[in-house]
Order: sequence, then structure tokens, then C-alpha cells
Amino acid sequence: MESDFQNFFQFALSPEDALVNLIAALLCGIFIAILYRTTYSGISYSGNYVVSLVMLTMITALVIMVIGNNLARAFGLVGAMSIIRFRTAVKDTQDIMFIFFALAAGLASGAGMHLISGVGTLFIGLVIFVASVLNEATPAKKEYLVQLVYKNAVEPEKELFRVFRKYCSKYKLVNIKSVGEPGENLKEYAYYIVLKHQRRSGVFSEKLNELPQVHSINVFFDEA
Repeated sequence: MESDFQNFFQFALSPEDALVNLIAALLCGIFIAILYRTTYSGISYSGNYVVSLVMLTMITALVIMVIGNNLARAFGLVGAMSIIRFRTAVKDTQDIMFIFFALAAGLASGAGMHLISGVGTLFIGLVIFVASVLNEATPAKKEYLVQLVYKNAVEPEKELFRVFRKYCSKYKLVNIKSVGEPGENLKEYAYYIVLKHQRRSGVFSEKLNELPQVHSINVFFDEA
């Protein structure tokens, strides 16, 4: 009787099935990562995060295969994972959504439900892409606050406005103040800007950093 009870909670999985599940998770993870890279519209894009989405999908599939339908393994895994502390704060709601997306695809792939994982990933990905395109076409543009600190208190107007005109549909100087120690002679200029294309915010920041007299730059995004 005890042997039958133990067998009921065992999960038989051949090496070939495990490999197929991992490959399915890999394909779903790659699709999710490409989708994230295509639809990302924030200001703190991370290549490591994109790679993590692929790995998270595969690791989740592996965890599900290890657990199977064995209750002892499930409780043991919960206890083992409880000692891990994740200190990285996820600030963007879009990033959180993609984490759950990768987890769901990994769960389905690890359980051997390849049709569900494939169709679900493609359908949800299509919805995310359409929503991203519609949001990009929305007339209302998101406003940013850009803080630039210039060396020697000299504003590189020609180069700065050239970058602004290329990437911004609107920009306005709102504040000027002295910063740093008295001998450093630094000034901070604050601008409100509206980008022409939200996805090019990272390129916009890089171009500002390339200006020779720019000491530092901060870009703040207003989600309201």
C-alpha cells in the first residue's frame, strides 16, 4: 500500500522528453526576449535583463520537471528557495509583466504542454506587440525631465540643441542653478522634453553624454 502511494507521486521523465521540454522553453524564452527588446519604451534598457528572460524560462521548465507531481520535492524546493534574497528592485511594470510571461511559458514547457506554451506565447506576444504599437501611435507624448551639468559653466548650445531638435518634438529650459564646490564652476540646466520616438530614449541619452562639456546627465520619466 505504501509503495503504491509513493509510486502515485513519482514523475517519470525520459532524457529525451526533458531535452524537448528545455528546447521548447528556450524557443519561448528567445521569442519573449526579442519581443521585450522590440517593445521596450523605458529609459533604462538592460541587455542582462533580456538574457535573464531566456534563462528564467528554461530554469522554470527545469524546476517543473524536477518537481513533477512529487509533493516532497515541491515542499523541499520551496524551503531551499526561501534562503535566497533578491535585492534588485524591478521598477518598471513592463519588466514585471515580462517576468511573469517568462515564468508562465517555462511552466507550460516544463510540464510538457508544448502546444499550450507555443500558442500561448505567440498569442500573448501578439497582444503585447499590438498594444505597444497603439501606445506608440497615441497623440499624447510622455514628458521627461533632463538635468545636465556643464563644465566651466559654459552651455554648449549649438551641439545641445542639435541633439534636441533631432530627438525631441518639444523642449523647454525650466531651471538653472550652480552645483558642486565653488571652485568647480559647474551649472545644472533642467529641461522638459517630449521625445519624437519613445524607444529612442536610450540613444538620446547617449548622444547627450557624448557632448564634450557635459559633466553628468540625469533623465527622469514622468509616468503620469
